[in-house]
Amino acid sequence: MVAPAFEYVAAGSYDEAVRLLAASAASDEEAQILAGGQSLMPMLNLRLAHPGLLIDINPADQRPPSVDSGLLRLPALTRHRVLLEHDLVRQHCPLLAGAVRHVGNVRVRNRGTIGGSLAHADPTSEIGCCALATGAQVVARGPDGDRTVPVSELFAGYWTTTLAESEIITDVLIPVARPRQGWSFHEMVRRTSDFAIVAVAVMVDLAERTNQIAAARVALAGVADRIVLADPELAGSTADTDLEAAAARVAEGLEPPDDVHASGAYRRRLARVLTARALRQAAGHAAGAAS
Repeated sequence: MVAPAFEYVAAGSYDEAVRLLAASAASDEEAQILAGGQSLMPMLNLRLAHPGLLIDINPADQRPPSVDSGLLRLPALTRHRVLLEHDLVRQHCPLLAGAVRHVGNVRVRNRGTIGGSLAHADPTSEIGCCALATGAQVVARGPDGDRTVPVSELFAGYWTTTLAESEIITDVLIPVARPRQGWSFHEMVRRTSDFAIVAVAVMVDLAERTNQIAAARVALAGVADRIVLADPELAGSTADTDLEAAAARVAEGLEPPDDVHASGAYRRRLARVLTARALRQAAGHAAGAAS
């Protein structure tokens, strides 16, 4: 199909893009942001989106990833390929670098952006799953300036965020990996590059002087109308039996939907299996890093 007619503007800065969004909202004209376009362009061609104005923000930002004050700063226009290859990402957020290889295909990874992925709020998003597991935040710029939003408060439902109508994500802030920390990412797809049926991202922190788990975060995609964060209740645990029991508790707390790809019961079973697998691997990574 062919996209509906729309006006196109290339914004030279985030401030210009915000002004254009605010002006469109004031005139009741729908405007949308074009970053990587890997979700928006198919939606336009299928006529699932009908913006009167398309605001291209690609000229607005050419910054590379950086690290400051214990945070990995990823500009919103950072391509998935950069997340996969950049030394700072591989060193300070290996979970994200490892998971992004599962995103789409090489064409999608060459054009897709981290900010666009989070703003799209796909409930099966690998990048959103990792952002939630790492405790990431986004910097959103609007008419009143910048504000910082935890990713745990960003997703509101299917392809919906809590961002205001005239706000744009400019940066993603991720706490840098700690010495006694491990990670793991697993997903199940029907075919390579398909949307995940279930995906699980796990971060595990060990206690300062023992191999007991001090904290663990489990994020799951494909099990609700948004990516969800679960508490596996693992503080003080070491044994595999504890990890299996924690995975069972996580799965029991889910109410996945039925759809043409999988039943809710199958998704819950997948969530249990993948969570247990990811917890074991993350704990092993953390123990290896500690030694």
